[in-house]
Amino acid sequence: MDTEAQHTERDSSSPPLTGPEEESRSARFPRWSWRGAVVLAVVCVTVVLLVSHFVTQPFLIPSGSMEPTLRVGDRVLVDKLAYRSGSVPRRGDVVVFDGTGSFVQEAPRENPVTGLLRGAAAAVGLAEPAETDFVKRVIGVGGDHVVCCDRGGRIEVNGRAVDEPYVYPGDAPSRVPFDIVVPEDTLWVMGDHRDNSRDSRDHLGEPGGGVVPVERVVGRVRWIAFPPGRWSALRPTHVFDGVRSPAGAVQAPGGGQERRGDGHG
Repeated sequence: MDTEAQHTERDSSSPPLTGPEEESRSARFPRWSWRGAVVLAVVCVTVVLLVSHFVTQPFLIPSGSMEPTLRVGDRVLVDKLAYRSGSVPRRGDVVVFDGTGSFVQEAPRENPVTGLLRGAAAAVGLAEPAETDFVKRVIGVGGDHVVCCDRGGRIEVNGRAVDEPYVYPGDAPSRVPFDIVVPEDTLWVMGDHRDNSRDSRDHLGEPGGGVVPVERVVGRVRWIAFPPGRWSALRPTHVFDGVRSPAGAVQAPGGGQERRGDGHG
């Protein structure tokens, strides 16, 4: 008989462990009460909502107005710190903004409870954004003279024609002519899918004139986070490099502005 095996195997009828050994097992595997689980869940949700409100907010793309850059169903991350500390949106930036007063004259009314739940879901990218939230590309900033179009069909910004490779294949830069000087502290914005985008062009004759106040910008779209096959960063476009502002500044590579002498360069 193998007596060693008998000593090493545990008898199934043995009483449960008690004393120091059981306390040691409990220390390794703590028992969570339902109250602890609820508290942990509340803390996690609170942290996510705070980050979404102040730092980075997921945003579900609800339409094809920004194709091919952004597709329907993409979940992007909006950098809410991009325009803090004196920074402002620049030509070429893809931004999310509140269109109340420019694209939408009044925010639609909804049930407070439904609105709260929808807002919480939208804040983490699980639901479509509010009807007043839009995502577009900045084409002109305050003081810019934006015209459609030159003889080649291109949009001009301050007299300089711009080639826009991000525009949806087959679309014209704009089939609607316009000629506007963008008021200070506002933006002229357009979708990349120009034939499928209601943007500044469509609101020219309405209160607000189609331009978006800078203070209404939520943040800059930095990354595509979902679906996995679309993971990527939105790199800055350089198509506006060299566009001179009315004050004589030139948008430098990377989107900043550098001062040059008037009438030269």
